[in-house]
Amino acid sequence: MSWKNRLTGAAIVVTILTITALVFLFYVFSVPCLILRNGETGRVIRVFPVAEGDEFAVTFIHSVNQSPVTDVYQIRKDGIYVIRTIYYAFGAGVQSELAEGQSLEYGMDGAMIVSGFNRRLNPLSYIVGTVSDHTLQIGGEEISLREICGRNTTVHFVRGRRLIPFRFRPSPRTGL
Repeated sequence: MSWKNRLTGAAIVVTILTITALVFLFYVFSVPCLILRNGETGRVIRVFPVAEGDEFAVTFIHSVNQSPVTDVYQIRKDGIYVIRTIYYAFGAGVQSELAEGQSLEYGMDGAMIVSGFNRRLNPLSYIVGTVSDHTLQIGGEEISLREICGRNTTVHFVRGRRLIPFRFRPSPRTGL
């Protein structure tokens, strides 16, 4: 075997080891997140740290029957799943029959809660309302999508990972 073949083989091994190490380090120093992206530009609008099993919801006023609808989603290892919908009035555009595996419950406030969807959405997208807002509920926060995205913006919700931000913290003992 010539020295050129050995050098090429060594370069391939070093490249593979480097890529493997970088992937490993990315997973060690990153956290799962819900990422909101502009549907046209792909620009990241906002990132929310999440854990598997966490839920978030989007509430809006239905354009036809003019009552609130809340879609509830769950973060899972392989994506975002719709798990239940909450609404207050029957009418065009809202579910009026239960599919196999779904159930209907009533909330204390008269809400109709349909659960049992268990359907992966890829992608999950909303077009932010021009007449009424879409509101994101996540991690105890309630966020106006109109305020952070703008009216009539298509927003893609994606499960991904982001690097943990490192912040320099001086030592309390030395101040360094």
